[in-house]
Amino acid sequence: MKVLVPVKRVVDANVKVRVKSDNSDVDTANLKMALNPFCEIAVEEAVRLKEAGTATEIVVVTIGPKAAQEQLRTAMALGADRAVHIETDEELAPLSIAKLLKAVQDKEEAQLILLGKQSIDGDNNQTGQMLAALADMPQGTFASEVKIEGDSAIVTREVDGGLQTITMPLPAIVTTDLRLNEPRYAKLPNIMKAKRKPLDTLTIDELGVSLKQHQKVLKVTPPAERQAGVMVSSVSELVEKLKNEAKVI
Repeated sequence: MKVLVPVKRVVDANVKVRVKSDNSDVDTANLKMALNPFCEIAVEEAVRLKEAGTATEIVVVTIGPKAAQEQLRTAMALGADRAVHIETDEELAPLSIAKLLKAVQDKEEAQLILLGKQSIDGDNNQTGQMLAALADMPQGTFASEVKIEGDSAIVTREVDGGLQTITMPLPAIVTTDLRLNEPRYAKLPNIMKAKRKPLDTLTIDELGVSLKQHQKVLKVTPPAERQAGVMVSSVSELVEKLKNEAKVI
């Protein structure tokens, strides 16, 4: 079974981002970049499926600038077999990304597509669902457990009311949630081996995909600074402030 894992290059989760002075975008100059945490979970789950003998090949794919190959090498150091890089400097909307991933899936014909439920920069939580619609494949989103039995995938989903378990025929798409697993750290020998693993670079034109501009960013602003809290000396004072100042009761 071949597993396709789309991944994304994002600003490291431990870095505090700043907005550009002209409010056009987030300033990423000289910031540490990393593999999106939810994508790491997807890679880890694919590697575990291979270690269990269920998966035979893991292919990671990313869409982005040339520098994004660093994250593909990281994914291969974690256990992926080869990588596909769709090189572009454009900022693409989730629908455009889903169209490109469908073109890759048409070539690879993977039996399972594992991807993070969202990226920590855009937080859109749309690409997996859009890809499933475009590829006409069953989907299991927000997965906290994945099992492969024969030609079916059994996915436990985290939903508002608790957990939901569904069974889907393969090929299928699964988006990973935080509690699915804990990603491993790449070992030095594996990092060195990853440098020799195959990495194919493609362009949007080579995939034959026509993209349109679906949205335009008008302005990016940082969140308003929160005011300091106020200590009260009694319950009656708290009730008075809630009633007269906050006007919530």
